[in-house]
Amino acid sequence: MSVSPAITALRTRTEQLFAAGAAADKSAARALWTEVQAALASGTVRSAEPDTAAPTGWRVNTWVKQAILLGFRHGDLADVSGAFPFYDKDTMPVRRPGLAAGVRIVPGGSAIRDGAYVARGVVCMPPMYVNVGAYVDEGTMIDSHALVGSCAQIGRRVHLSAAAQIGGVIEPVGALPVIIEDDVLVGGNTGLYEGAIVKARAVIAAGTILTGSTPIYDLVNRTVIAPAPGQPVVVPAGAVVVPGARTVTRAPGPEWGLSVATPVIVKYRDDRTDARTELEAWIR
Repeated sequence: MSVSPAITALRTRTEQLFAAGAAADKSAARALWTEVQAALASGTVRSAEPDTAAPTGWRVNTWVKQAILLGFRHGDLADVSGAFPFYDKDTMPVRRPGLAAGVRIVPGGSAIRDGAYVARGVVCMPPMYVNVGAYVDEGTMIDSHALVGSCAQIGRRVHLSAAAQIGGVIEPVGALPVIIEDDVLVGGNTGLYEGAIVKARAVIAAGTILTGSTPIYDLVNRTVIAPAPGQPVVVPAGAVVVPGARTVTRAPGPEWGLSVATPVIVKYRDDRTDARTELEAWIR
C-alpha cells in the first residue's frame, strides 16, 4: 500500500515528539495532534488497517496511537460544557459531524469524540459513545448504551446491539485494538476486549464475553481456538458464538462444583441465521 509523502511526514513528526517524552515541545505536539485528529476523523489514517500479509489480517499503526497519546498528554483541562457540565482535555472535543455527513444521531445523550471516523449511513441510538481513534464504517448501527472504545475498528453493516461494549486499546501502542469486520452481529450485553478480532459475518450472541486471550471452543470442528503467541484470539468468519461454561478440573473445583465461563462456537452462519439477524430497513 502506497503512503503519501504528507502521511509519511506526519508519522516522522509523531515518532520524534513521542520519543522526546516529557521534553517534547507542547505547542508542536498540540499542532501535530490537530493534524492527526483531522486525518482520523476523515478516515485518511487509521489506528489499525487490513493487511493480508499479517497473521490476523490486520496491522496496528503504532504511530497513530502515539499521536493520540500526545494529544492527551499535552491537552489542558477545560470547561467543555454544553447542556450539562463537562470538563475534559481541550484537545479532545466532541465531534459534530453535521447534516452533510449523513450520520444519523438520534437525540438522547450520545457522543462521538473528534478523531473518530464515522461513515455515511451509520445510525447512532441514544445513549452511545464512540471514542477517539475509532473507525466505524458504512451502514453500521450502534445501539443504545453501546460503546465503541478508543481505536476500535468496526466494519460495514455491523450491528452493535444494546449495551455491547467494544473495549478500547490505546496502550500498549503496538497492540491491535478490538476489530470487528463486515456484516457481524454483536448481541446485547456483549463484551469484546483486549484486541479480540471478529471476522466477517460472525455472530456474537447476547451475553458473550470475549478477550484477546480467551480460548474459544469450536464444537463444529472439535477444536479449541487459542490466540497465537503475541497475537489476539480470532473469531472465524461466519462463526456463531454463544456464552458457555466448562468444568474446573483442578481441585477443589470438582468438589465445589465450579465452572468458568467460556465462548462456544455452536454453528457457522447459514441462510436461517441470516434471516434471523437481518437488520430492519425501515428503522434507517
